[in-house]
Amino acid sequence: MTEEQRYLLDLWGYLHIKGAFGGKELEDAQAAAERYVHSEPENLPDGFAVDGKRHVHGFAFDKSLERLATHPSIWPFIKEITKGRPRLTSGTLQIDRPIPENEPLRFHCARDDYGWDAMRWDVRDGRIFCNHMVAFPYLTDVNPGDGGLLVVPGSHKSNFERPPDLFNGGFVSNGDDLPGGVVNITPKAGDVVLMSESVTHGALPWKPQDRYRMYLVLRYHPQYTEGDSMPDEIVGRLSPETRELVSKAAHKVVKEITKKDVVTLS
Repeated sequence: MTEEQRYLLDLWGYLHIKGAFGGKELEDAQAAAERYVHSEPENLPDGFAVDGKRHVHGFAFDKSLERLATHPSIWPFIKEITKGRPRLTSGTLQIDRPIPENEPLRFHCARDDYGWDAMRWDVRDGRIFCNHMVAFPYLTDVNPGDGGLLVVPGSHKSNFERPPDLFNGGFVSNGDDLPGGVVNITPKAGDVVLMSESVTHGALPWKPQDRYRMYLVLRYHPQYTEGDSMPDEIVGRLSPETRELVSKAAHKVVKEITKKDVVTLS
């Protein structure tokens, strides 16, 4: 992580990494995601399922998607932010389609969902610590005016609860008239957005009729955080390196994967 990246991530609570991956790496991931999306539910391998927009455990569907969980563009961030004690807790493939019921996603954050004491964002010895970081590797383009991710930069440090009527009551549907302080992020395929779950965020309805927004939602916590483990059917598909990453461990345990600057799946 560069000093500029560290400053902006601490300032905004998110970071847009442009051109993080591309070429065959991107093409293979796109093809794998399309296979999942177009598979009949009854033909999916054990452990996979479709829940609305969510294609459950999508990162484990193919090695090209699994590699993104430890991609060199985000791995240094994940190691620093978890103080060298990372755990990947989920990896969903998500699709936004132009459907009539595609309403805006209401603004929310982890503090809304779990309480003010559920999130941490600290800086010690020149390093950031966060106990719930999300990475969004994008597999399709999002252009200005398409819709998609909304964030309130800096909201991860707010000391006050968000007034319920602020930002149109949390529902923003017009990308041409965003409330003050709200930003619409428009990544291209191969970009990655890193974001603390304590950032207030939502989404505009998806507008394009001829394409959809396709991306992974990779969630990282400290390895000692409580929470459900992935099903055995999914863990069994993973490479040993990723299997270690998704495992729980005590505070003082140093996972072998964290000793690597570049992770190569075996």
